[in-house]
Amino acid sequence: MYFILIDDIWSETPWQLVRSALPRNDNGSRVISTTRSKTVARSCCAGVDAQMYEAKPLCDDDSRRLFFKRLFWSSEDCPQDLTEVASDILKKCGGLPLAIISIAGLLANRSKTKEVWVSTLKSISAAVDKDSPIDKMKRILLLSYFELPHHLRSCLLYLSVFPEDYLIDCSQLILLWVAESLIPGQERESMEQLGRSYLNELINRSLVQPTKVGADGTTVKTCRVHDVILEFIVSKAVEDNFVTIWNPNGFSENYSSNKIRRLSIQEDISPRAVEMAKTIKNAAHIRSINIFGSNSLLGKHAYEFLRSQVLRVLNIDCSVKECYLGHVKSSGQMKYLRMATGPYNKLPEDIEKLQHIETLYVRRVIIRMLPSSIIQLQRLVRLMVSPLVQLPDGIGNLPALEELSLIDFGIQSIRFLHGLCNLTNLKVLHFKWRYSTKVRDVEGHRKACISSLSKLFMNLRELLVVDIPDATLVTFMDSCVSTPLPLRMLKFVNTDKFSIVPHQISSLVNLTRLRIELNSEVSKGGINILASLPMLLSLTVCFHSSSTKSILHPRHAINSHGFQRLVKFNFRCWLETALEFEPGAMQKLQRLKLHLAARCQFKYEQGGLVLGLQNLAGLKHVVLSIDCDAATADDVLALEDDIRGAAGAHPNSPILRVERVGQSYMAQGCSRRPLDHPMLEAQCGE
Repeated sequence: MYFILIDDIWSETPWQLVRSALPRNDNGSRVISTTRSKTVARSCCAGVDAQMYEAKPLCDDDSRRLFFKRLFWSSEDCPQDLTEVASDILKKCGGLPLAIISIAGLLANRSKTKEVWVSTLKSISAAVDKDSPIDKMKRILLLSYFELPHHLRSCLLYLSVFPEDYLIDCSQLILLWVAESLIPGQERESMEQLGRSYLNELINRSLVQPTKVGADGTTVKTCRVHDVILEFIVSKAVEDNFVTIWNPNGFSENYSSNKIRRLSIQEDISPRAVEMAKTIKNAAHIRSINIFGSNSLLGKHAYEFLRSQVLRVLNIDCSVKECYLGHVKSSGQMKYLRMATGPYNKLPEDIEKLQHIETLYVRRVIIRMLPSSIIQLQRLVRLMVSPLVQLPDGIGNLPALEELSLIDFGIQSIRFLHGLCNLTNLKVLHFKWRYSTKVRDVEGHRKACISSLSKLFMNLRELLVVDIPDATLVTFMDSCVSTPLPLRMLKFVNTDKFSIVPHQISSLVNLTRLRIELNSEVSKGGINILASLPMLLSLTVCFHSSSTKSILHPRHAINSHGFQRLVKFNFRCWLETALEFEPGAMQKLQRLKLHLAARCQFKYEQGGLVLGLQNLAGLKHVVLSIDCDAATADDVLALEDDIRGAAGAHPNSPILRVERVGQSYMAQGCSRRPLDHPMLEAQCGE
């Protein structure tokens, strides 16, 4: 028996392929599909028991509730003189949710006066009268688009370079806007801050959907564009020759007679399309190239576009067999280069010709060594590489460098490590630290690392530490000075576990995010050190055992003292260790993620693995991730029932999502229960 949901089918062919792969039985299996095409819907309803449901427009009450929730707290908060014109506006929206949200987003950025709303009503009336529902929605989007200031129009149109349903990293998007000169200004840092405000404004106008928000509740980390809005944006971008989209069989219609300014390759390319790339004559004005999909056929042909001397952005978010970057060096205006293209790549030896480059991302490219000339890139701000990469000596010659990740100290030279301390502007550092057999002077190497790190600490805002050995870990923490530091994010991953919480952490009073790995025997005093951090918003604690024997450990109790601002708490434990929230604990906590092992018997003997969930007064979301290895189906369901019961009894009725990991559970054939809230992973992810 199976239950499958397929969202947004555009044509009959994909459905026919899916249906042919499904077993035909009479065991109560169901397939639900959504589409905007009646023809496709009829094709999906070919079975005996099939039914087609056509979504109805929202009723008046639901329309008003959606509209006023966006503009006010509720309809009761709407000024009396706006009530009548609001009803007329909603009539024009015809119960279409996206149209209602779009108009509400438009009005949210205008003064809430009757004159302004009446003027908006007249504009809507001129746009949507006598149109079909879909045309009405698109005309409302057009109205919202022309209400945008010019700078926001360009930023919105740029979203057309991303494929449908693409999850957009907001930080990367802002860097792309800056590299494309869509953000005015001269000072890079202020331009990036301005770009963030532009993105927030597009979100406030309901033209962009936030999908993941930081623990501070305001910083949007990832976003996406609704399919209908993206369709509209793409049509405008192509119409204005803002973007040229390379489809599987060729280019969008505007490529042959116009200059290509921004090229977006969004799907897998056919051999015919690759042949077309050889004949392109109007690529000399390309300012940016974004490549998605697999595109194994691209090879050298598509990289003929790299001859453009005005190229500023090359964003390769796919895997190809071959990536020839020999022509990149001729793009002296390039500011942003991101590659995710597999094992057959190398950077040009004369990469120093890219004197304007600010972002170089080659983290997922297997390059063993960077060209020595990279230390001549005086404007390089972000360098993100694979930990397999050996960097050249003289790293201290990069005065603008602010982010360096993810480097392996264990394979770098001592001279390189000594040069690190000269990076006085470095704010983000991600590193791993495991020595290879090639390192002869381990002690000298270790001292060079510690010396540079102790100096870098004074300016760092974000630090990620991976695979650092225990003895070095102690010395590393001792390098943390006792005076307050600007560090805001600190994460330890796959490190030897702290048997005690380092007391130096208490000096990190500006820390907002912390991930730490602890032995399960850590004392209550260690937990109190974490609880004392005054600015902490997000905490991940991973408990591991220091013993190979299975023993019962006492509960780790969280009391009402400390954690005064904590919003997100991830508790990862695969041991027989319990977590208890005492009355008054973590009063502002909204998101709780629990990673627990179903095989633990502690829950049966001591009353449960998680106690006092009802004491978390602000709780809104709970994610339970169950490790099913070495567990019976009864163990899994018992643990799930414990948490479901606690969440169900909570006065806030928090949304619960259940995940299961490990092979044992599936091998036993135990049926999964449906997930409670599919969008919660983006909100509660670590």
